[in-house]
Amino acid sequence: MEKILIIEDDLDINQLLQRILKKEGYEVVSAYSGTEGELRLSMEEFDLMLCDLVLPGMSGEDLIKKVRKDKTFPIIALTSKSGLEDKVQVLGLGADDYVTKPFEQPELLARVNAQLRRMKLMSGKAKEEQGEEACDLTFRDIVLSPESMDVMVKGEKLELTAHEFEILKTMLETPKKVFSKESLYESVWKNGYYGEDNTISVHISNIRKKIARITSEEYIGTVWGIGYKLNL
Repeated sequence: MEKILIIEDDLDINQLLQRILKKEGYEVVSAYSGTEGELRLSMEEFDLMLCDLVLPGMSGEDLIKKVRKDKTFPIIALTSKSGLEDKVQVLGLGADDYVTKPFEQPELLARVNAQLRRMKLMSGKAKEEQGEEACDLTFRDIVLSPESMDVMVKGEKLELTAHEFEILKTMLETPKKVFSKESLYESVWKNGYYGEDNTISVHISNIRKKIARITSEEYIGTVWGIGYKLNL
């Protein structure tokens, strides 16, 4: 049973989320402020986090950024804003997806189920069940392990979100290929690409920033008008 942390200060919405997720069979833990959510995260392990962006104590934005320093589980942000710039900002914080309030229950469950399913597949559980082993991928000083979902750069661990991990893994599998935004999006999200969506650019930018904290060497280059490639 996957465990989900809900961080939402509105009592009615928090209780609604609890009912929806418990009915689906998930174990649920609730917090009503950013600081309480941070405390829960220090005490327990979770498989997914639903986090409102406007919270007392510590904002949802600050909490997501803090969590992303050492946690890789999926994060779905809850927001009342639905504009493209708002979506880009949410993803830039480190969230994997977002749900706009007021939300429809089927959409919320679909997004939660999709994130957990993708995380399970990416962790190698599906391959282990089939008796298969995934080989580590190496590129220059990067070593990526599909089984453990660990990424090392110059011997130091690189903390990535689930989507950032999958994007880097896709690129490392074909290191000489130039990837368009469309091909990366469809490979990772498994659905149609909409040209105005800036999702891939945000995630690539986040990967670059995280690598830059470890080394000044550039690993991902931009091919203007096309997309991205690894710097050989």
